[in-house]
Amino acid sequence: MKRWKTDILRLCMLTVVTDFGDFTRGKELKDFLKQSYAKSSSKSCLSNIRISPDGRHIHIIQQAPRTGLMTHDRYQRAHLQCQEHLDLVLTRNVSIVDLLYFKQNDSEDRALLLGIIFENGKAELWKFSEQKSGWSSLQTMDLCNSPRAKIASVCINQNFIIWCEERPPSESSSVSSVDRSNFTYCICKRTFDVDERGISLGGVKTVLHNNPRYSVVSTGDIVYLLPNIEKESCTSVRKVFLSWAPQSDVFKVHSANNGILLIRNSTANKQLDFKRLITDCVGYLSTITPLDIYGFSPIGHGEILLLLSSGWVCVMQRDGILRQIYKLPDNCLATCGTQNSVNMYDDVVALTVGRMMYLIDIKCGVELERIPLKGEGLLFVNCSETYAPQMFSEAGLYMVIQEETEAQSKPPGAYLENVNSGAVLVEAVFEEACKYYQQRSLSTTQLTSEKLKKGGMFQAPITLADIIRDYLGNSVLKTTGKDCSGHEKLLSCLDSELKSLIALEDMKASVVKASEKDLHSYCETLVQQELCRLLSSEIDRENLQYLNSMFQLFPTESWQAVQTVLQLRCNGEGSLFTKAPAELWKIVLSPVQAAPNYYNSQQKNTPANGALPVFELLCQSIFKFQPNWLPKFLELAQQQSISSSTSSWSFGKENSESLPLYKRALAVLPSKSDCQNLEVELLLCSQRPNAVMQALRMLIGQGQWGRVTQVAEQYCRQSPLLNKEIFTTLLSEVSQHRDLDPYLDLLWTLCPEDMTVTGILNLVLKNLPPTAQLSGPFQVDSEGSQLTIGHLKPLLRKVLQWETRSSQRYADILQSPTFPPPTPQRQVVDLARVNTELDIDLKEKTRSGSPFTSV
Repeated sequence: MKRWKTDILRLCMLTVVTDFGDFTRGKELKDFLKQSYAKSSSKSCLSNIRISPDGRHIHIIQQAPRTGLMTHDRYQRAHLQCQEHLDLVLTRNVSIVDLLYFKQNDSEDRALLLGIIFENGKAELWKFSEQKSGWSSLQTMDLCNSPRAKIASVCINQNFIIWCEERPPSESSSVSSVDRSNFTYCICKRTFDVDERGISLGGVKTVLHNNPRYSVVSTGDIVYLLPNIEKESCTSVRKVFLSWAPQSDVFKVHSANNGILLIRNSTANKQLDFKRLITDCVGYLSTITPLDIYGFSPIGHGEILLLLSSGWVCVMQRDGILRQIYKLPDNCLATCGTQNSVNMYDDVVALTVGRMMYLIDIKCGVELERIPLKGEGLLFVNCSETYAPQMFSEAGLYMVIQEETEAQSKPPGAYLENVNSGAVLVEAVFEEACKYYQQRSLSTTQLTSEKLKKGGMFQAPITLADIIRDYLGNSVLKTTGKDCSGHEKLLSCLDSELKSLIALEDMKASVVKASEKDLHSYCETLVQQELCRLLSSEIDRENLQYLNSMFQLFPTESWQAVQTVLQLRCNGEGSLFTKAPAELWKIVLSPVQAAPNYYNSQQKNTPANGALPVFELLCQSIFKFQPNWLPKFLELAQQQSISSSTSSWSFGKENSESLPLYKRALAVLPSKSDCQNLEVELLLCSQRPNAVMQALRMLIGQGQWGRVTQVAEQYCRQSPLLNKEIFTTLLSEVSQHRDLDPYLDLLWTLCPEDMTVTGILNLVLKNLPPTAQLSGPFQVDSEGSQLTIGHLKPLLRKVLQWETRSSQRYADILQSPTFPPPTPQRQVVDLARVNTELDIDLKEKTRSGSPFTSV
């Protein structure tokens, strides 16, 4: 499928995907919607409609007096559409709060798990399967502990079910009679696991008490608590909304006016209270005019789209920054109220307000198109076509498609406004020419535009000026067909560059006139465009220094741009993935941009030329803003390096071999002890034996024995040589202290099969501490800190069994007829030191009370 494009002019239009004719009981659905719209209840109708992530199921929640759930399904196979299928038959006549769609990993026949959450805290789980005639009930469960609780809103966040419930005053914390009607809610969570039989729930945990009625909205690993403007009467509550990370129990207080206001951590022993949470913000809240949230939509990665009562479409970023995207025309929301819908599709924001759809580029806030609608619509995202805006309306499901306009319909110069386009383009031609001819010139004298214009040394302006004249003046060249074809090709090739240049000049003019509120948005857009431009081609050292200065001057904007350009996303398992093309990663991972003495520099983080390569620059930004992403980013970079065959990249003529990526990532870490854990993770992510051993020795130095054994067990399977080196290192530690005694059974299982008893004993004797050698290697001391044969006995017995089985392989050869004749028996000479396992075994049986007796 074609992705949505905003780089060239396109005509956007709505096309019908289905008129509900391929849905079960489609005529009944259309009649119901027609009646609802006729009663002027489109607002309530749209708010009660739920569409499954794959767009195949439409659910309509019916409220009092007739409670229930209308279900309409679209089947993939046409022959099943004509069969009769079971509908959802609810077992209780209670109001439905919301529906939850669960992901089932091993689903057959496109199975879908649907959770129906009731107001009284009950929940039902249903499964849809085409082969089994539609919907079937799996289980019924209680979500709340209290039978008197009432659920107001619910959502899924990772492996948590999170909801806002109303509790009777006697069951909640004490509140005054004045606030009892507004602050009788609390936020709860409980874990869940999905298996073949259904869902298993964990225990209920209340994380916030005495809060107002909130709508819980999940996006990435963050849950937003938004005030319900339809039912909430307390206007002071609407001045703030909360965000909460369920994994770490960190709460943030936000304002729709100025972004983040406060951060608080919750602990297991002390749960947060809403009033205490916002106590520090009361003085500030009394000075601002509240903005209502008219619409919202989660866009993933901890960010959420907000439509404010001021008319601004904003993005609340995961770091708490409120970024303004687009301003609706004045009085637009005043006439339509809260009858709107907003959603994001790749880099395009679709917004319906009343009977008008707006398409906005989220990167720069430019309005792409306005599409008139015949009625109100509900925007939704189809998981199979996330790039295209899709809308539910009374007449059916619609999709926004794009069609390119003809080149002659609107001349390119018609889109250049507020900028002296001719002067900008002419100067751009000569500046580019100066740079080009300066590289080809043997003279060190700096070329200028005036020098190029004289003496006929530069012929390009003749052609380019002609192209620009046609581009701006809309003139048509009267040339032959062949020349006209060539001219059109040149114009087509330069069209995007000319547009980008004019757009850049336009943005520069806007930055000069912008207020402080809009300046951050302009800077973020400009940094992202510059990063994308620099990474689209080979980077020379001049551009690399420019890129380094950009990261130094705009660190936050650069970090946001890195995530957008590389399309970094964190999945549910905690690992990073990217959708950026391989060519972009080749530029990121290539070390040829830096000066050769950078890699030979002995000072960490101090390159000789003052410019970090792109990969080190990105690692430095990640370490500053999201340090726990650095090992994941290294793993992702190594995967991209292997898939793109980047392991053969070289430094160029200066260096014949490139450094491993893990060493390049380690170079950005400061020389501090608090980064040792991160350094260990980077070493382990490399999967290289030397790096693994270095990480293991660092863990041993820190005394993290549990982590030491985990690493040993994991990487001993990687290769026999690494297994032997890990085992001998840990056996040396066992010889010196007793910290590894709780893990001896695990360590003995890691023993390589080529180890011998003699080798083990010699290694132990070599690594015994000096104090133990003075008193005897295997004698028991009073404190129990010395190694005894009792500690080693299971290991020695295991190794002796291996050697016995190995010697039995040749038993048949020893029993065969002797040829040549056997050698005469030699006299046994007693040795001063026992060196064989057989002598050890004989002495252990015959001598009692010796040092080899186990303790």
